[in-house]
Amino acid sequence: MRPVSSSSPHETVAPDRQSSQSPDVMSKLSPAEFNTAMVHFYRGEVQRSNVWRTRLDTTTYWAVFTSAATLSFAFSSANNPHFLIPINSILVAIFLVMEARRYRYYEIWASRVRVIETGYFAHMLAPESVPRDQGWASHLASDLLTPHFTISEKEAIGRRLRRNYIWIFMLLALSWNLKVYMYPAPAANFDEFLQRATVGLVPGWIVFIVGFVFNATLFIFAVSTIRLREATGEVLPRHEFSLHPLQRVTSWTRAASSVPRATVRRAKRARQRLRGSTTKIDITQTPDRRIHISEAPDRKTGVRGQGSGVGKEDRDFQNG
Repeated sequence: MRPVSSSSPHETVAPDRQSSQSPDVMSKLSPAEFNTAMVHFYRGEVQRSNVWRTRLDTTTYWAVFTSAATLSFAFSSANNPHFLIPINSILVAIFLVMEARRYRYYEIWASRVRVIETGYFAHMLAPESVPRDQGWASHLASDLLTPHFTISEKEAIGRRLRRNYIWIFMLLALSWNLKVYMYPAPAANFDEFLQRATVGLVPGWIVFIVGFVFNATLFIFAVSTIRLREATGEVLPRHEFSLHPLQRVTSWTRAASSVPRATVRRAKRARQRLRGSTTKIDITQTPDRRIHISEAPDRKTGVRGQGSGVGKEDRDFQNG
């Protein structure tokens, strides 16, 4: 038998279905597929935020455990030195910086969860009472392509300091003063108190001033960062939540992104319109054109009116 060649004119070649489909058709998802993808994406982001939330609690446990161990050792005997308490304060400050860094990473995933909840699920549950958010999808897409920090270092340190660490520092400061004052016997005057505060070659008044400046700086920093509201996670209610311009994590992430500049500019303009207006805006295909919903005519009413007008003209023409 003679083998049939691949170039036979009688051979029918079936076209590749995947290659025949255009990228636009392949990229479109049905509503069921989109909802399934969003549910899985939401579960993944919640899991990420929970992991980093657990890491936040870990550093807090470290600070509490080391402080408790230091105070227990310092007050267990009158001969135990008091300078262990200031050393532990420095260690707790290091834990604070570590926790602030972890809190910034936690806010990346928490902000995504919050965007999905306010832009997707809230409108799905109450479509009539919750206004539709036009920019949440583009915000998520740009954040997935170039991950960004949604909170500054100052705000992260200030939040963790006010929530947990300010009380630990206050306890350590009061414990140091009580240790120096009470042991081995209550100090008769302030000069004796400063003399007991001496650490090696460092005079007691220098140790006291350094401790006072350290704790005062922490208190001033905690108060000065109260007004910082860049966090977009679940710590803020919805009326204070908005899509803030994000800060870049690293320089190479933006270089590795393949998003066109025009898309980035449209996403920025959409976020600016969301922050600047409280009414609902219907954004058309042209980025610079905006149509207010209250000014847009009803399509169904316009079609019916146009159809009735055309029918009336036809009847007039036939009668005439």
